[in-house]
Amino acid sequence: MTDAALTTLLAYAAIFFLAGAIKGTVGIGLPTAALGLLTLFVEPRTAIALMLLPILTSNFWQAFRSGHIIRTLKRYGVFNLSIIVFITVTTTVTATVSNSYLLTALGIVIVLVALISLFFVPPPLPTRYDRLAQFVSGSLSGILGGLTAIWAPTMVTYLLAKRLDKDEFVRASGVMISVGSVPLISGYVAAGLFSGPVATQSALMILPTIAGFAVGELARHRIGAERFRTAVLTVFLIMGLNILRRVFFA
Repeated sequence: MTDAALTTLLAYAAIFFLAGAIKGTVGIGLPTAALGLLTLFVEPRTAIALMLLPILTSNFWQAFRSGHIIRTLKRYGVFNLSIIVFITVTTTVTATVSNSYLLTALGIVIVLVALISLFFVPPPLPTRYDRLAQFVSGSLSGILGGLTAIWAPTMVTYLLAKRLDKDEFVRASGVMISVGSVPLISGYVAAGLFSGPVATQSALMILPTIAGFAVGELARHRIGAERFRTAVLTVFLIMGLNILRRVFFA
């Protein structure tokens, strides 16, 4: 391995460790943090491909540690089915979308993640509308996820409207992202975007991601989670705006 290749892997590992720590602390944010930083070095499709196995592994780990996986799969079954269908469909066109469009979509999604999470509290969701809300949220999440590998804005809005406690939020988000990760990986494999060195590098990033996640879990119990969450979301907002600046003013 050349010095340049080793340096690149170490840089990726640092990014995934940080992204894993954010996820371990607040339950979400790994794709947003990783993509916002990776796209400084590689084009968007490569960045998304690098994230695929760390996303899948960290969310399976999060869901497993939270417990009640089967119950959670059933409770959010409409969302899970919708996101599978729409991610599968959307990833079929990802390879044909230009980098500028992908970066624009990525920047908008990251800004939305930050703004929604920082300033927007949706009204409580009546139980009678839950299945419809799951379908709408799952469908929009699938479209966003197929293009950018980030579907937090619509998913988080739905979960916040459910008024879940912290443990159920972490459990539900872990399961929902795990479910969406499977068709996302399948779509990238089918499109020829996840193979060879990129797939190997993605597998190597699992370890720093899980290590960061473990550190984040410890931090969740030692520091003010709400203050940390606000700081993370502020950084996300800056990263998203910077991506849009690179698209429109570079």
